[in-house]
Formats: sequence, structure tokens, C-alpha cells
Amino acid sequence: MKKILVVEDNDKNLRLIADILKYYKYEVIEAVNGEEAVKYAVSQVPDLILMDIQMPVMDGFTALKLLRENLLTKDIKVIALTSFAMAGDREKILSAGFNDYIAKPMDTRALPEIVRRYLGE
Repeated sequence: MKKILVVEDNDKNLRLIADILKYYKYEVIEAVNGEEAVKYAVSQVPDLILMDIQMPVMDGFTALKLLRENLLTKDIKVIALTSFAMAGDREKILSAGFNDYIAKPMDTRALPEIVRRYLGE
């Protein structure tokens, strides 16, 4: 079973994403900020990470930087979940090292397809 770390500080968004992924038989690890994300990524080494950008304690950009510096987590695909939708935001997110981004509010029907693509399924 593929393991996905979902990092989201909004409880409703976290529940929605986790429920969708569990429905498709993925193991879901939940974190509510970047600090937890880094800790869980290192200890659990998920197959994919879906991470919010704006979070308390540690934002998604800082967490991604730490993940990319760690040998255990540097190659994990990380998709940003963001409400940033201004011109240039996509380029900023991708140039920071995220593999892709999903804009919020997200298309819940498209989520499983995006996940399968990044997991090579």
C-alpha cells in the first residue's frame, strides 16, 4: 500500500483530502504544519507528500527545503497545495523545488488522478 503524507493546517481540507485518499486505498499520514511534516517524512518515508504552503510553525517552503537537504527524503515527490493563484506563483512554487502544485479550492475528482500519476500507477 502506497503511503502519502498530507500536510494541511485547515482541518476540513485535511479531512477531505485524507478521506479521498483512503477511499482509493492509500495509507495516509497527517500533519498540520511543516515541522510535523519533516518529522513524519523522515520517520515514515512516504511515497508522496501533498503539502500546504501557508501554515503555522513552519511554512511549506521551509519544510520542502529541509526535506530536499535530507538523504532519506530528498527524492520524495512533493506537491504543493495552495490558494496562491496569482501570476508568477506557479513558477515560484516549482522553482522552490516542488514537483507540482494543486490550487485550492481543489478539484476533488482530479486529485486521485494526479496522485496516481506521481506514484507511477
